[in-house]
Amino acid sequence: MKILVTGGAGFIGSHIVDAYLAQGHKVSVLDNLSKGRKSNLNPKISAFYQQDIGSDLDLVFKKEKFDLVNHHAAQPSVPLSVKDPIFDAKVNILGQINLLQACAAHKVKKIIFSSSGGAIYGTGVKMPAKETDPLNPISPYGISKMCAEKYIQYFASEYGLKYTILRYANVYGPRDHFDSGHVITVFTHLLLKGKKPTIDWDGNQSKDYVYVDDVTDINCRALEKGKNEIYNVGSGIATSVNEIYKIFMDVLRLNLTPERAPKRAGDLRLFYLNAKKAKRDLGWQPKVDLRTGIQKTVEWFQKNR
Repeated sequence: MKILVTGGAGFIGSHIVDAYLAQGHKVSVLDNLSKGRKSNLNPKISAFYQQDIGSDLDLVFKKEKFDLVNHHAAQPSVPLSVKDPIFDAKVNILGQINLLQACAAHKVKKIIFSSSGGAIYGTGVKMPAKETDPLNPISPYGISKMCAEKYIQYFASEYGLKYTILRYANVYGPRDHFDSGHVITVFTHLLLKGKKPTIDWDGNQSKDYVYVDDVTDINCRALEKGKNEIYNVGSGIATSVNEIYKIFMDVLRLNLTPERAPKRAGDLRLFYLNAKKAKRDLGWQPKVDLRTGIQKTVEWFQKNR
């Protein structure tokens, strides 16, 4: 299969590229390198296009004739979306539409889209959230992901573009960026430097965390399954920031008191996902527990500092 991975030089996308190549697919990457790194690129990829998803994609699609697009290029930050909602919309909504138009024009068969399992449900949903629950995002990021999902479904009905939408919990693991704001990555970077992390709010805000290898696994399963379906991708367990910090203290054998700060705008008090549908349809369930995943993440950053 000929596959394009947008954001394929980034944290999650680069892992998916590696997995697709290992399965024998021909993979190209499109990434503007705003967050991605050339060092993440697998040397076995067919082509690399350093472009924004909002740019003219016609020549790329005309040349490569992709069967499937895996779309991971995005503005991924909730705080940044609050600070600059126009930029968030330009990337996550207008960039998405531009990509979908290229898919439709060049007869791409399917798109796999990385959505949000936390920001998109927002507040007022009984946890664990199910795919059929109402969407009530409280941040521009969550709104843009909801809008992107609706555009995918529109292109499916209008042009016959198949899709699988994956609503991720908080993904963590090797290759993530320190400036992503992801709590596990931030803790890893700071603690390995002997610095005290800052815990926002009271630290009891609890969320669902899923290791990047498990996310890669469901992206592989979605190549042939999950036609026109939406799946939650999470552990089904809510873990507080304070609990995560205790795991780090244990893994690194440290005893540091963290700094404290007020609540971040757009942050959720509680979210975790019901991923039973993914298990039923795709045979997927997470294999890496949180402590093991944190250990793996710490070990990778120790080797790659």
